[in-house]
Amino acid sequence: MVRAFRGGIHPRYFRELTRDKPLREAKLPEKVVIPLSQHIGAPAEALVKPGDAVKVGTLIGQSSKFISASVHSSLSGRVTAIENRPHPVLGDAMAVVIEGDGKNEHEIFSSRDPEHVSSEEVKKLIINAGIVGLGGAAFPAHVKLFLPRGKKVDTFILNGAECEPYLTGDYRIMVEKTKEVIGGLRIIKRILNTEKAYVGIEKDKTEAIRVMKEALTNEKNIIVIPLTVKYPQGGEKQLIKTILNREIPGGGLPMDAGCMVSNVGTALSVYEAVTFGRPLYRRVVTVTGTMIKNPVNLLARIGTRIGDLIEECGGVTGNCAKVITGGPMMGPAQYSLDVPVIKGTTGILCLGGKEISLHEELPCIHCARCVDVCPMGLLPTEMRKQIKAGRCEELQNYNLSDCLECGCCEYVCPAHIPLVHLFKLGKSEIQRTGRP
Repeated sequence: MVRAFRGGIHPRYFRELTRDKPLREAKLPEKVVIPLSQHIGAPAEALVKPGDAVKVGTLIGQSSKFISASVHSSLSGRVTAIENRPHPVLGDAMAVVIEGDGKNEHEIFSSRDPEHVSSEEVKKLIINAGIVGLGGAAFPAHVKLFLPRGKKVDTFILNGAECEPYLTGDYRIMVEKTKEVIGGLRIIKRILNTEKAYVGIEKDKTEAIRVMKEALTNEKNIIVIPLTVKYPQGGEKQLIKTILNREIPGGGLPMDAGCMVSNVGTALSVYEAVTFGRPLYRRVVTVTGTMIKNPVNLLARIGTRIGDLIEECGGVTGNCAKVITGGPMMGPAQYSLDVPVIKGTTGILCLGGKEISLHEELPCIHCARCVDVCPMGLLPTEMRKQIKAGRCEELQNYNLSDCLECGCCEYVCPAHIPLVHLFKLGKSEIQRTGRP
């Protein structure tokens, strides 16, 4: 039974800009800048040095820490530098700079039948491939999918909701790479040893629902669930509530509710890693927005400059007021077009002045619209008050850590208060002081 989660909003989605355009391989870049930190957890440490020759798929960064992810070259050529470079999320970070040789030579990886690969070998292949969650969070896949001893889940949910406006990369993956996505789903279901699996897809993605249902006709324990179109339907907690009517305990993880959630792009990467030994060196990026001349979904190499992908789509058609990596609700705005595509880059969004909020902040009128739309049932007005007053020790009473930073509250605020920014500041202050 499909249920609705509390709160949420209904923004205009603008998916028609790219929804019906087939995936396209991006042009081979002349140079890539590959950050050693593209994931939640410890940064990778460089395994190469300037002057080293590399191929597509060469391991160039690795960490001994458990929560981390390996990094691979996305270009064949020569390492020219290892230095601090602009980063789309962190501001700047250590990165490996590779000048391409135009040959696009790949490392040789062995193919195998995924049905005959043991769970232990699957784990090694996923770790070696540097796979992270491709829905935007970039959590290392091996940490998430291989449960701690004593933990068990009974249900796996494949997340095809793609609830952020403008983004259609997951939709095109489901439509064009159906077999591979389902192959990845089966691999994940097998290593989790779950009884059932669900594929959650919002109802406006009719073609994806059709092809996925058709491909799963004979699968009794894998069910496609059409979901209500509502933001943030693709959040883990919202999907679990909607499909299973389970709630993750405060401070807990999906496994604490007996389930696991992964994005369709992650499932595709798992299939490619296990079947072909292919590391994660490219991903689908939706390059879109009303300012983009020819919006499209590109299969782009990690490390490609976002300015190059914008130019490949015809450039901007007017005065572009803001460039965002990701979706408009949660994606960070960029100060430079020199930042690279990283593993968590779901989209590149170019917006005009009429589409962004430049209003002056006004006093809160206590209308409680933010409370009504918060999908986590929080009290944004009270959290804002405590943060403004510098009383971060009081925030534990308002469960600030449960905030998704989804932007629903800020979207409906008539006073144009930058609530998400304040909540990020509050979380940073709690982390800095070590207070709960």
